[in-house]
Parts: sequence; structure tokens; C-alpha cells
Amino acid sequence: MKVVQQLRRRAHQVTRIVREQGVRQVGARALGRAARRFGADAEVFPVRLEDVRAADLGVRRPVVVPPVGADGRLTVNWISTPPSPGSGGHTTMFRLIEHLESLGHTCRLYLYDVYGSRAADHEPVIRSAFPGFRGPVRDVLDGMADAHAVFATAWMTAYPAFNDPCAGKRFYLVQDYEPWFFPVGGLSALAENTYRMGFHGFTAGRFLAGKLRDETGMAADSFDFGCDTDRYHLREGVPRDGVVFYARRLAPRRAIEVGLLALEVFAERHPDVVIHTYGEKIGSLGPRHVDHGLVTPDRLNDIYNRCYAGLTLSMTNVSLVPHEMLAAGCLPVVNDAPHNRVVLDNEHVRYAPATPHDLARALSDVVTLPDFGAVARAASGSVSGRSWDAAGHDLEKVLRRELST
Repeated sequence: MKVVQQLRRRAHQVTRIVREQGVRQVGARALGRAARRFGADAEVFPVRLEDVRAADLGVRRPVVVPPVGADGRLTVNWISTPPSPGSGGHTTMFRLIEHLESLGHTCRLYLYDVYGSRAADHEPVIRSAFPGFRGPVRDVLDGMADAHAVFATAWMTAYPAFNDPCAGKRFYLVQDYEPWFFPVGGLSALAENTYRMGFHGFTAGRFLAGKLRDETGMAADSFDFGCDTDRYHLREGVPRDGVVFYARRLAPRRAIEVGLLALEVFAERHPDVVIHTYGEKIGSLGPRHVDHGLVTPDRLNDIYNRCYAGLTLSMTNVSLVPHEMLAAGCLPVVNDAPHNRVVLDNEHVRYAPATPHDLARALSDVVTLPDFGAVARAASGSVSGRSWDAAGHDLEKVLRRELST
């Protein structure tokens, strides 16, 4: 049955690509797949060129917001790339959506998939990975229904948000400065242009809101990172014997190259300390290395509780990982940068320059701390009051304020 579903999905993808982009594009994609098998660098473009071409930023439509009913309930359209289990960005988005739904608001999810899959192909995965979401799942290319608010959630989704004629004030959930994901060039320019579309930003942390206001003139509010302390928490009595690193080649902003070199230097100084890595399988780093690969959040909490320190590098906006480590009593070692200090703002985070030796020294400082049990309890307590409900409350306040003006 699963094979049949996959074949049907591929058939729908090919049909859609032919309908929208012509037979030539199907041939180009086939050539691209063949090139990748031989190691060539060929990928599907992350945004539909038709959407970029249609977006004239010099021409703005009047903002039309339907009247809010007497019950005060809002309807919000969210445009997203296909969500995947374990994606931090999608998880945060759904936390905000589910908070709005808990207050009686209606949220619709519109998927933007440049690979040609239908929303129906993705819906079973979404329902399984994010079971709290109650709204419909639709395809943004089929057009959006009118709403009070329309959210872009990644740079490529800002283009259909800008182009679609549906009613609704435009907002932008910004969780990272996405032009930094690319070398300076066409893609970085296309990503940066979305911050000049006239949307109202709602950013993960104060750093992004300030950067967008100062550099692009974008109106923006921010929310503080929460922490899922039901899932990430201190387990008393669990012996610690290691350090941990999130290693993922597909996320260059997490600086896997620097992190692995730092672990090599650290291991030479502390051959008795276990080195844990997770995110993807990376191969052996020595006899005291445990390569966990992709793990569930519950399994991740177990790993954090076995470690003194966690190496978590963020060359762009900080990730969810440092707060989750802190909740488990594992001290984050983070590359020293303004975007990390502003967002984390926690005395238990250890900062070091992004060099292998400096990061290795910071790890050494943590694993040699006396009375680490007390340190772990203090670190865990420092995030005990961080709830994602606060971010949801902030979002509703922003929506109420902006939709009333």
C-alpha cells in the first residue's frame, strides 16, 4: 500500500509540473536527478520563478481586512513549506497555531511545495507529527480564502503571500535571518527582498526584530523562546559522563566543520569523556564516541541528562537547542556572537569564539566544574518558567493591535 501511495504521489507531481511548467521542466528535473547521482550540484530552485516574477514590490495592493465578528474570533491563513517531523521551525509555528486555536481562532494551513506534491500527500504526515493542529490543510497554489491575517513563515512563502489576492493583513513569522543561508548572490537577494514587502514581522527573539527594523524598515514585534519543560527536564540521579553536539551537514549555519574539529581537540584533552552526536550519522570520532543519528525528543532528553555540556553553534539566529539543554541541566557552549547573547540572555550559557581550540577550552571548563549536580539544578531552574504559552499570548496581542488599526 505504501509503495502504491508513493507511485500515485509521483504521478501527481509529474502531472502538476507538466501543467504548470511544461514538458521541458520535467526533462530538466530528470537531468538534475541524473546529475546528482554523479555528484553534480543540481537542486530544485526553492521558490517558483513565476511567483518572483509576479511580485512587483513597487506596487502595493490596499490592505483589506474583513470585519471581526462580535465573538472576536479571527481567521488566520498560514503559508508553509511542507512540515516535517523534528523540524524546529515548523514545531514553533504549530505551537503558535495551536495556541490561537485554543483561544477559539481558526487557522488554515496552505502548503507551498516547489516539488509538485499536493497538500493531500503531506496531510497524513502533518496530522501524525502535529496532532494538536485542527485546521484544514490546503495548497496555496489553488488560492487562499479571505482571512483576517495571512502569515508567511519562510522567505519563499512570502512571495505567494504577497501575490495572492485574498483579503487579510500580511504578517511574517521570522525565525532566522534567511539571506544568511546563502552565499551573497541571487538567492540571498530574493530572500532579503521579502523583508521589504510591507508585512508585519513577528520574530523569534529580539535580535531579529531589531535587525529587520534597522536594516529594512520592516515593522516587527518579537517573542521570547519558550521551552518544552514537560519533555526536556532534569532527571535526578542520572550519572553524567559526556558532552553532546548537534551535527547536521544540511544546516550549514550550525557549523558542523568547526564543531567536529572542536570535539577532536577536546577528546585529546579528555579521552575519558564520552562524546555524543545527534542529528545525522557522521561516522566514528573514536572509541568514546556515540553516534546517535536522528533521535526523538524524548531520547534527546536522556542524552542531555548524561552530558555536562552541549556544543551548540549558531552562525545565524539561535536555535531551540540551548534552552532544551539547560532544562536538562546540560550547559550549552555557544559561539560568541551578538545574535546569540541577545536571544539567550542566560548566565549558565558559556560563550567562546568560534575556533576549535576556544570551543574545546569552554567544554573543558564545564566538565571540570566542581559539584556539577548543583550547577545542573541551577541551570534547569533558570528556564523552568519559560512557556510557549507566553509566545502565543504575545502573538494574539499583536494580531489584535494590528488588525484594529
